[in-house]
Amino acid sequence: MAFHHAQHAQSLNQSLSELNGINVSFEFFPPSTPEMEKILWNSIRRLAPLNPKFVSVTYGANSGVRDRTHSVIERIQQETNLVAAPHLTLVDASDEELVELAKHYWKSGIKDIVALRGDLPDGSPKPTRFANDLVRLLRSVADFDISVAAYPEGHPDARNAQADLIHLKKKIDAGANRAITQFFFDVESYLRFRDRCVTAGIDVEIIPGILPVTNFKQTKRFADMTHVAIPHWLHRQFEGLDDDPATRQLVGANVAIDMVKVLAREGVKDFHFYTLNRAELTYAICHTLGVRPQ
Repeated sequence: MAFHHAQHAQSLNQSLSELNGINVSFEFFPPSTPEMEKILWNSIRRLAPLNPKFVSVTYGANSGVRDRTHSVIERIQQETNLVAAPHLTLVDASDEELVELAKHYWKSGIKDIVALRGDLPDGSPKPTRFANDLVRLLRSVADFDISVAAYPEGHPDARNAQADLIHLKKKIDAGANRAITQFFFDVESYLRFRDRCVTAGIDVEIIPGILPVTNFKQTKRFADMTHVAIPHWLHRQFEGLDDDPATRQLVGANVAIDMVKVLAREGVKDFHFYTLNRAELTYAICHTLGVRPQ
């Protein structure tokens, strides 16, 4: 029995030593009420000491949300030492407007951007401009550090997995520095996707996007919208916990920690967390990974 414990301790130490040199980044969304604003800034302050590579702020299609994105980005820029990366989308903006905005960001000292096509409003015609066009446009303005999106389980609009991969390669060839994936729960799907990226000649970091789950119903809704598979085991983990938020937190943290450990053992060094503006779970996961306040 003592031998068994020693073996277990050895394998635990080994798996934790593989977690050295982990980099993290965090995504937030612009708040729509004063209460949500308080929650957001508490989360930013809680996570800032973990020294993320950057923090990104999402961007909605209507101009009100855009203004909120800009003000969150500017405040992060002014009040913290964090690298702020606004999301930028093509939806509802002309090339001229995007060039102006990019110039404004560059002059304000914002050098990192997450470049996306953006969600098309219902009933809009098929898009004629894509994320690779936005990457090219940003490159023509200044030497931004550009992240783009990748979809291990395929973009909902993609004809098939191969077409989706070709599209990602276009974004990288246009000058993107890295890709961040849509959230996923099937680690194998990410690893297969990463292999396919290498085969397709995509030679940038494919950073896994991790969504720590506390609200399973909400996660299921997100997953349905984005064609992300929810494995049967995840359903089972959250069964019967609708009225038990404390256990949901523990289960959610445990699921994400397990995923991240497997990915770290497969050589992944960078992780992007979709925080949903809540710090607790993301902080706990980073702590377990050995990412500590600096």
